Amino acid sequence: MAKVGRNSGRDPFIDADLALKRRKSIPHEFVLDALAGLAPATRAMFGCLAVYIEDKIVLILRDRPDSPEDNGVWLATTAEHHESLQRDFPSMRSIQLFGLQATHWQVLPADAPDFEQAALRACALISACDLRIGKIPKRGAKSAARVKKSSKRPKATRLNKPGR
Repeated sequence: MAKVGRNSGRDPFIDADLALKRRKSIPHEFVLDALAGLAPATRAMFGCLAVYIEDKIVLILRDRPDSPEDNGVWLATTAEHHESLQRDFPSMRSIQLFGLQATHWQVLPADAPDFEQAALRACALISACDLRIGKIPKRGAKSAARVKKSSKRPKATRLNKPGR
């Protein structure tokens, strides 16, 4: 006699949904809302979310339990702009995660009392094409290798020789 399977009471469709990887929430999503008119692109980077406008990386949004002092909005800039940006963003500082040296990346810390105002001000500067925020990323060695490989001509084969 065949055994009758026990009904576990589970819905197979719900189980399938739970099996799918849950999407992580976007840290400081209001920043993307403020930049929506510029059609920002995002990419995962260092466990954070990098924000690009056209070919420039402009921000990284970070909210992680490790090194919480560096959570907030990271500005892509250069050392020559630190002083002038510091006047616009008094709470801005170098990212502590990278050590004691000043870095090109600066953070608007999430625990600062004016965090949301500062982040929205940074979005306004980006929208106004402020040259102090944003960098075109350098192309890595991998990308250069792919370009070389794709620029090689295909070998002639019996199928693509003329006259056959």
